[in-house]
Amino acid sequence: MYSCALILAAGQGKRIKSNLPKVLHKVCGKEMVNHVIDTMRMAKIQDVNVIIGKGAELVQEMTQEKKVSYSIQSEQLGTGHAIICAKEFLKDKDGVVAIFTGDAPLVKSETVESLIKKHITEGNSATLLTSIIDNPNGYGRIIRSGDSVEKIVEHKDCNVSELETKEINAGMYCFNIKSLVDALDKLSNNNAQGEYYLTDVIGILKNQQEKVGALVTEFEETLGVNSRVELAKAEEIMKERINNKHLENGVTIIDPRSTYIGIDVTIGQDTIIYPGNVIEGNTEIGTDCMLYPNSRISNSKIGDNVEIQSSVILDSKVGGNTTVGPFAYIRPESVIGEKVRIGDFVEIKKSTIGNNTKVSHLTYIGDAEVGESCNFGCGTVVVNYDGKNKHKTKIGNNSFIGCNTNLVSPVEVKDNTYIAAGSTITKEVPEGSLAIARAKQTNIEGWVNKKALKK
Repeated sequence: MYSCALILAAGQGKRIKSNLPKVLHKVCGKEMVNHVIDTMRMAKIQDVNVIIGKGAELVQEMTQEKKVSYSIQSEQLGTGHAIICAKEFLKDKDGVVAIFTGDAPLVKSETVESLIKKHITEGNSATLLTSIIDNPNGYGRIIRSGDSVEKIVEHKDCNVSELETKEINAGMYCFNIKSLVDALDKLSNNNAQGEYYLTDVIGILKNQQEKVGALVTEFEETLGVNSRVELAKAEEIMKERINNKHLENGVTIIDPRSTYIGIDVTIGQDTIIYPGNVIEGNTEIGTDCMLYPNSRISNSKIGDNVEIQSSVILDSKVGGNTTVGPFAYIRPESVIGEKVRIGDFVEIKKSTIGNNTKVSHLTYIGDAEVGESCNFGCGTVVVNYDGKNKHKTKIGNNSFIGCNTNLVSPVEVKDNTYIAAGSTITKEVPEGSLAIARAKQTNIEGWVNKKALKK
């Protein structure tokens, strides 16, 4: 059966106290609304419509890669009004629509699939997601007759018997599209707030003798984020889920409480992660790696058997059996080969480093192509910027770069060359050559005494 999804993302979220639309606040490195979109896709729902209002342009910008469609709710007049604003999306569709909120990032794809399956199997017109909690104070209660849902009663409207009910409405639903569209025409805003409520659709369907069911799930999954406190709680829950997934897949995380791993990160078996590591974005880490404390790795691909110590790696690739750090900085668009040594206080910027090359300490390499089996002495600088433009340096295989060398770009150093320490290289170094580019040393004897500088 055809299925689609509506995601409610039109509110600003006053309680979160931010100029950023609430649904764009991140949980484990990803915007909450994008968590929900990804969940729908994992639940095999491809046709997703996001209902936007406050900060609409920004929400569109941050979700455009997800290939969703949009409906506009220019005024926030309740959850029912939000769905009315999406009627054009639902027009002429036949099947089921899942309705979820963009500020509830913890719901699992398995739960969405189970909700739709139950809805179809039981032949319901609507199926609600619910939870059972010990203290339901403030939540709308689910009143059942056997397996069938009879009504949703807001806390303030509950009688004594209904207050004893511990099953609550999660605000997430599955509807037959045609039943929902017909019911929307009957929604009223005749209430104290003057708003249209999606919960009233349930009453409309029941009055028409249509079947309404419910699926109970863990309360944790249904948590919505309305404040920074709740945002921190969602972060804590998802962080634990992510870390546990990696632990179960054979990764050693020495202290999960002080290790941050983004939701889209993949990590190979037998990798060991020490405390203080931050691993973000679409990072892939291979098998048998060792991540010593306090590194940040973002949107990067790390090969097998790599050792990283207290370093930053951004939007780059690091080959297998390579060591990085301590205190190295690998900037975006860098490609580090296999069996490479990137040592302490080394910065690599938009450069490729060939296999077996060693850049052991206190060196800057920017906009360069470096061959295999090269060796960089301490204090080498690739001078890639002339004040207006960046220029490229090429260094061939098996080159030896002496300490305190300046390679003034654009320049090429051919294969099998040596550069003497302290040289400033501005011209091509031919293959097999030794390049020396420094002033001749002159000793002036007796100069200190003549100048009366001797202490």
